[in-house]
Amino acid sequence: MTVDPAVGSDLVARWLPFSALTGAEPGALPLYCLPHAGGAASAFRGWQRRLPGVAVQPVQPPGRESRHREEPYRRMEPLVSDLADVVLTDVELSAAGRRYALYGHSLGALVAFELVREIRRRGGPEPVHLFVSGSDAPHLTYEDGPEVAKMGRAELVALLRALGGTPEWLLDDPEALDMVLPAVQADFTVKETYAYRDEPPLEVPITALPGDADPRVSGAKVAGWWAQTSRGFTLHPIQGGHFAVFEQVARTHEIVAEALLPWR
Repeated sequence: MTVDPAVGSDLVARWLPFSALTGAEPGALPLYCLPHAGGAASAFRGWQRRLPGVAVQPVQPPGRESRHREEPYRRMEPLVSDLADVVLTDVELSAAGRRYALYGHSLGALVAFELVREIRRRGGPEPVHLFVSGSDAPHLTYEDGPEVAKMGRAELVALLRALGGTPEWLLDDPEALDMVLPAVQADFTVKETYAYRDEPPLEVPITALPGDADPRVSGAKVAGWWAQTSRGFTLHPIQGGHFAVFEQVARTHEIVAEALLPWR
């Protein structure tokens, strides 16, 4: 893949808004972090400078924060296709020798998984590790309850409050909700229209970090991620609910750092 540095830098700047703030040394392993439904790059901003030898790169999808004026995605395929352009471009421009890792939480876990498959189809360099949290295995059916895409405002707010992870001040602020809810519904549309298709297992190790009290995730179905890799699967339950990996962030970082140790 040949990248025009000027074009590539502009693309990366839109999708990786904290790229210059990793605090990592030259050649550090990039870890691209994909947020939950309605989430933004800021969800992983506090992870930067916390993992030695790792350059944490929070991903900013359109429709939120610095990209709030852009239309969010509502289908998996175009989202993954555009993300593949971003990751492959950044990897090509980075000094990490085409090595990188992926982390996805909730919807971000499914997106990260499909992103690896898209990169594989293109013949690009695959990640050295895939981390997933807050998500059942993609090939197993899930029961999320009523379709979020069809919920009214009050139902959406109640759902976000029940899940946790959204500041109470934001849920009580009508103007802030006006900015956030369109991305939430668009992201859940991505998930609710997602259709898994059989492909060979990834040749990438997978680590799953489920919350042991997550009401939206089944322990047995999280364990099903083992079927999606031929390179080893590790399960690390973390105490807490759907956002346990952020609430127990020191433990999360410990698990991630240990898994990436051979690549730092």
